[in-house]
Amino acid sequence: MSGNRSFLTIGQATFGRLRELALLPALVLLLVIGTLISPSFMTEANIVSILGSSAALAFVVLGESLVIIVGKFDLSLESVVGIAPAIGAMLVIPKASMGFGIGLPTGIGMLVIPLLGGLIGLLNGFLIVQLRLNAFIVTLAMLIVLRGILVGAAGGGTVFDMPDAFLVLATNTLFGLPLSVWAAGLAFAVAAFVLRYHRLGRALYAIGGNAEAARAAGIRVERITWGVFVVSGILASIGGLVVTGYVGAINANQGNGMIFTVFAAAVIGGISLEGGSGTMFGALTGVLLLGVVQNLLTLTQVPSFWIQAIYGGIILLSLMLSRVTTRS
Repeated sequence: MSGNRSFLTIGQATFGRLRELALLPALVLLLVIGTLISPSFMTEANIVSILGSSAALAFVVLGESLVIIVGKFDLSLESVVGIAPAIGAMLVIPKASMGFGIGLPTGIGMLVIPLLGGLIGLLNGFLIVQLRLNAFIVTLAMLIVLRGILVGAAGGGTVFDMPDAFLVLATNTLFGLPLSVWAAGLAFAVAAFVLRYHRLGRALYAIGGNAEAARAAGIRVERITWGVFVVSGILASIGGLVVTGYVGAINANQGNGMIFTVFAAAVIGGISLEGGSGTMFGALTGVLLLGVVQNLLTLTQVPSFWIQAIYGGIILLSLMLSRVTTRS
């Protein structure tokens, strides 16, 4: 009986890995389709555009994936994408540009962005880990609170006249690619290394798989889970800075609805919503796949509401595949 269970477990792990690798031929197929649909699809400018526009999503997906791996959720990340860079900028720019008029140095405003993201993650962690409140409800409430604060602080308008430092990640390039692409790639590489080779990574999987067993094994479940929320908040704030750089301003609705795309990228990349499984390679390919899909739909002038419907369908399909790979 135990032999059959072991065989089943190995088969599920193998199927899960194949599911992640299956995104690679899917990407190739989309590239071929894109080439046939539009002559401008495979141009260097368009490929750079896809990678650049996917960088912000990549940071948020990375943060969310880490939270999901430990068996939790964080819906508030989409609001962090808006409020963290907005507050950082408003501390620097004058009132005429929708700032607070404080006029702090740009460096301090830049530093506030990841600090605020981490602080929001710290608060989420306190409510979820220490007070043991439901992660879904807590982060949904935080999403709404942060969105309301941003709208109120910006007066429902747009924060503009961004300092050049706020635009660097999106506008400056290295070897033909925006700095944001290199930064996102580095972040994923570090996370992948930690998850695969470091004991902290093994601890994350253990917590997501069975928190009580992990605690019994001596893993500091609460401290690590709390830390993951802090890291995810910081990553989301950097993603918001990338969005700001591409737009050149911060709308009061920045990041609104982004969480649906984040979950779509994570689940099609093999991050199990039940926690304890998934890789950064899979999450990254999920980001790239959605980036290519969105670009194709834009080039073919598909209305934006259909794009959201397609993302919803992708999530449902991925959930069904996830159930197959985790069924025991």
